[in-house]
Amino acid sequence: MSNARDIIIRPIITEKSMKIMDAENKITFEVAKGANKTEIRQAIEEIFNVKVVKVNVMNCLPKTKRMGRYVGKTNAVRKAIVTIAEGQEIKLFGE
Repeated sequence: MSNARDIIIRPIITEKSMKIMDAENKITFEVAKGANKTEIRQAIEEIFNVKVVKVNVMNCLPKTKRMGRYVGKTNAVRKAIVTIAEGQEIKLFGE
C-alpha cells in the first residue's frame, strides 16, 4: 500500500464500537483488504499523530440477504480494532 489514506477507509461507528472507545481506548476502522497490521499501525500514527499500542484485524464475510425472490449479498469488510496509548485520543466528530 502506498498511501495512509488508501489503507484507512473509514471509522466504524456503532454502539459497540463507541462503548469500547470510551471504556478501553480502542477505535474501530474499516481498512483495505490487503493491509496488514504493520501498515495499519503506521497509517493510524501518520494520520492521527497518536501512539498505537495494539492492532487486531478481522475479516467479516458477506451475509446473504433477500428482497422478495431476489437474493444478494452484503459487502465483505476488513475491520481493524486499534488500541491507542493511555492519555491519547482520536477526535472523530470534531469535538
